[in-house]
Amino acid sequence: MQIKRAGTRTVNTAPAENFTGNVKVEMLFTPTGPDRTSAGTVSFSPGARTAWHTHPLGQRLVVTAGIGRIQRWGGPVEEIRIGDVVQIPPNVKHWHGAAPDSAMTHVAITEQLDGKAADWLEKVPDEQYRAAPVKVAAAPATSQGQQLFGDIAPKFAQLTDDVLFGDVWARPGLSQRDRSLITPQCAKP
Repeated sequence: MQIKRAGTRTVNTAPAENFTGNVKVEMLFTPTGPDRTSAGTVSFSPGARTAWHTHPLGQRLVVTAGIGRIQRWGGPVEEIRIGDVVQIPPNVKHWHGAAPDSAMTHVAITEQLDGKAADWLEKVPDEQYRAAPVKVAAAPATSQGQQLFGDIAPKFAQLTDDVLFGDVWARPGLSQRDRSLITPQCAKP
């Protein structure tokens, strides 16, 4: 077992031949032995982006900060935001980067095939990059129970929503003080 502590890894400037703008890469891990998976944190300044490229075994991106853009060849430019996870199939030509007015950071997880993780192609022209992204539907509102318990205890979150924030809060005989004693971590508006 090996632990690589935060703050001990090198942050490098991404190579200008494969990126436009200011891009920093911190490799979290690289393949060793029979392993072929790597992961890196990639931070794009506003307007920065990759060149068009493909991955022989695909790639996954996990957006951790800011607002970005991604496009597959022949498809629309799409907006990506914190918490979004993008799965890019093998050999799909694509690019990704920050929005023009926002920085963006993602973790990129990639596998190598015969020691190769990517095939780099032409740069994305400004006109193509600046195409209006398709509108993203707003995520459904998170309930108070989900905010408290999230995915850890979904049934308990549902019970909290139905009983505490449903039945209990709806009882006409309870004062605001009594309601707050029953649910001390939250205050119903």
